Amino acid sequence: MQLLICLSRCSHGAHVSKLKPTQPRTLWLQHRPTPSAALRRKRLSTGVTSSGSPTPAFLLSSSGPFVSVWPCSPLRGLSILRSHTPTGRPVTHTPVAFATSSAGSVKTQTDTESGQTPTTVPLDDVKRILQLAHPERWSLAAALGFLTVSSAVTMSAPFLLGKVIDTIYTTGTDTETMTASLTSLCIMLTGVFLCGAAANAARVYLMQTSGQQIVRNLRAAVFSSILRQEVAFFDRNRTGELINRLSADTGVVGRSITDNLSDGLRAVAQAAAGVSMMFYVSPSLASFVLLIVPPVAGLAVVYGRYLRSISKCTQDALAQATQLAEERISNLRTVRAFGKELSEVNAYTQKTDQVLSLARKEAVLRAGFFGVTGLSGNIMILSVLYKGGLLMACQHMTVGELSSFLMYTFWVGISIAGLSSFYSELMKGFGAGTRLWELLDRKPEFPLNEGLVLPPDQLKGQLEFSDVSFAYPTRNEAPIFQNLSLLVPAGTIMAVVGPSGSGKSTLVSLLLRLYDPEAGIITIDGHDIRELNPYWLRSHIGTVSQEPVLFSCSIRDNIAYGAVDPDAVTTEDIYTAARVANAFNFIQDFPQGFDTIVGEKGVLLSGGQKQRIAIARALIKNPKILLLDEATSALDAENEFLVQEALERLMEGRTVVIIAHRLSTIQNANAVAVLDQRRIAECGQHTELLGNRQGLFRKLMEKQAFLQDEQQQALR
Repeated sequence: MQLLICLSRCSHGAHVSKLKPTQPRTLWLQHRPTPSAALRRKRLSTGVTSSGSPTPAFLLSSSGPFVSVWPCSPLRGLSILRSHTPTGRPVTHTPVAFATSSAGSVKTQTDTESGQTPTTVPLDDVKRILQLAHPERWSLAAALGFLTVSSAVTMSAPFLLGKVIDTIYTTGTDTETMTASLTSLCIMLTGVFLCGAAANAARVYLMQTSGQQIVRNLRAAVFSSILRQEVAFFDRNRTGELINRLSADTGVVGRSITDNLSDGLRAVAQAAAGVSMMFYVSPSLASFVLLIVPPVAGLAVVYGRYLRSISKCTQDALAQATQLAEERISNLRTVRAFGKELSEVNAYTQKTDQVLSLARKEAVLRAGFFGVTGLSGNIMILSVLYKGGLLMACQHMTVGELSSFLMYTFWVGISIAGLSSFYSELMKGFGAGTRLWELLDRKPEFPLNEGLVLPPDQLKGQLEFSDVSFAYPTRNEAPIFQNLSLLVPAGTIMAVVGPSGSGKSTLVSLLLRLYDPEAGIITIDGHDIRELNPYWLRSHIGTVSQEPVLFSCSIRDNIAYGAVDPDAVTTEDIYTAARVANAFNFIQDFPQGFDTIVGEKGVLLSGGQKQRIAIARALIKNPKILLLDEATSALDAENEFLVQEALERLMEGRTVVIIAHRLSTIQNANAVAVLDQRRIAECGQHTELLGNRQGLFRKLMEKQAFLQDEQQQALR
């Protein structure tokens, strides 16, 4: 049965505090070729209209708000948007953050078998690996030019050295002629070698700097792709696994297309030049020696396929080990409190043993392959000596030509070994790249910055849940709400209470649109929140949770983090927010004041200090809607008083939803909603609900009063 409560005559009016105008801000944004499912729904008859599907960024002129970036890049559609929020009329806000994509989800070790990794090299992977280098194409082109010069110098050396040997053997006793010839040849060779050294140094520098830039761009794209995913994505995927992709996989891919590509191209150039010079010196000897190449090439193809598969499995196993280490280190206090150091070391060792097992398989493959290629090189040299000796005996070759041919054979052998290493690293890059493409191509279920944007003067803050049913995506068999209905008039305070696990905090998640309900709608001022721009919506909602999360930076930065545009926040704004939050005095007591580093997750601060900084962070946003999730439940009496006083200042003139269980917090609310059995069981003023002796609210308060009496008696 639907329960709809209206509190239109409450003492709190719809007071609208003046909002600070939003400064122009630069965002990394994504363009989708089609509007989201939410925008395709029928518009509510509220006078707010929306435009059609967005235009791809690369089709807009540079004079407009979009600036196209990397049109040929595999990080498709990355563009920069400078957005201004107008104040005069409703507008649509269609761009979606970061990169467009087509894949449905990220495949992790938990949902895809490692044995299913394809063993062939898809053409799309080759294109994407090469297209990553597109932004650095001019630097790489210059590097390839220097590579050509250095390779030409390297491959001309055997021919010129052969001429030196022939000069020594043919001049006989004419010392002056030999000296003049040797001097001119050595001077020429010195100049050639100097040019080669300079070209090689320039090649290495350009390849290194370009490689670091490519890895930087790739990591930024992967990080932005991770951040734009919906919350349910992080419920299914572990943080450590994602961090491994962001750090290790990007490095592998970056190396495969810079240093490795440079070495591979040099090996190709030297092998091609060496073979050409071998045929120039002696076609018959070259034909005889190169009969060994086709079998080695076939072996390389088979080896590369298996290596790519093993590389993918190794990266997955390494991701699991990284995830375990990241989780345990970040929760070291819990590990230490339970004395689990040795068991955690054993668990991590087991994970690394899996990596070691795969590494051993790779070592067997590499040992066999490089053993065969090394043997092939030695056989080639032995063949040259055998066949070349016969040709010299028949006066078909000079000693200088045989020496040149031997050196060219040596260089070709080195180049083939280099190609083997290049092919191995390239297959590793394809294996790591597959894991990255899954992230880059994944389309989030919710848009990040797409939908309707209302003018600030039209936002009143009325909240309504209408027949809402919801279950977490990872626990569909356990619904949290079924046909839940609740109305929170603008400018009022609604307290939500209920037994543990009744879904109180889930209400906050739904209002922030971290999840969408399976049925029913949630509206703000009559607008379905699925039609509103999520980025804009969250910019007008402030939150303070039971255990606020602070970042490992200064107190100043943590407070400014709550602002829509942190760069526009002044020092006076931060001081004012801290004073209202009862945080100014204890912050000033620190030696570094507002520049004090709070540690990871605020570990260097007490619970009450973290709460007050979180309140200041919410204040600086100046939100129209405030969500308090048991913000005082874990505090002692003194800190609770200070935090409660700060919260009362924060709640003035705003629509407030309080998740609470203490009567001291509830009694200031205009109404109390009691959650039970997946719906609203009771709703009304707290005095009315306390008067119902059979009501759930009365029972909850009696339990709390009983516990307090027990504590008081124990102190007597």
